[in-house]
Amino acid sequence: MLKILLALSIVLQLIAAGIALKLFSVTKYALSWILITIGFLLMVILRCIELVPYVSDLKPDYFRELYIWMGVVTSVCFATGVYLIQQIFNYMKKVENERRKTEKRFLSAIIQTEEAERTRIAKDLHDGMGPLLSAVKMSVSTLEHLNTTDPQSITIIRNASETVDEAIRSLKDISDNLSPHVLANFGMIRALINYVQKVNQTGQLEIDFQTTLKSERFDENVEVVIYRVASELIHNTIQHSQATHAGISLNYVNNELLLEYQDNGIGFEADRTMKDKARDGAGLTNIRSRINSLKGELKIESKPGLGLRVFIRIKANKKI
Repeated sequence: MLKILLALSIVLQLIAAGIALKLFSVTKYALSWILITIGFLLMVILRCIELVPYVSDLKPDYFRELYIWMGVVTSVCFATGVYLIQQIFNYMKKVENERRKTEKRFLSAIIQTEEAERTRIAKDLHDGMGPLLSAVKMSVSTLEHLNTTDPQSITIIRNASETVDEAIRSLKDISDNLSPHVLANFGMIRALINYVQKVNQTGQLEIDFQTTLKSERFDENVEVVIYRVASELIHNTIQHSQATHAGISLNYVNNELLLEYQDNGIGFEADRTMKDKARDGAGLTNIRSRINSLKGELKIESKPGLGLRVFIRIKANKKI
């Protein structure tokens, strides 16, 4: 029975030593792991020495001194390896920090590129289409002042004028949605107030916006993220929730921006949706990516029939 147990012990020690050897590259050949691996190998040898008397005529006394010395060396290897193993944890912590920094830089670069492209498109629309529509508007206005008694012609000219006016307003709205000049010039509070007012004027959704902030300014990336996240939440509410009312609260407490959003829509299974990437819509993915780019916290609460609540916390410093 003891022979079987020793043989099993040797197999297990060999497996442990093999796993330790495979982890050499992962630990970047840290001295602590080398010593621990040597300790495992020495334990295999010790178990083999213990098995020798069971399979040969050699007596345990022949290996007593060797057994003692190998036990001492094994103990030293394990003790020193465990003491130095903090180097591995420090290395793993360093790798994790670098990964998070790289992920933050990557997400920030994506957001900055996206905002730059939005600004470029908005500028192209404003500078390219704006003057053309203005020229058309002037031509139509000239036609309106021509002496004509044909009712059909008058109706066509008036319809054309109204269509051009609508096109100019739509162009302005599209340009503002892509890259609102108010956000860059006056900050996220003014931009959010303007956006909420526009939505309220449509009658699709009633939004109550509360904030203790006034004209304070923050880092450009922070303001862009807060504005885009709030806009995305409102857009999702309009598109999917069937809500009639939504509330936004934005406050600054202890160097943190706290955004709370809620609506009275049909809701959804928030936990399941957030965990299941296949079900996670583009809106939630964009919101999560933007918050992660600033190392912020995001919490979403929703149940079918109970609406939606979103809590966002982002560290931010006011501009002086």
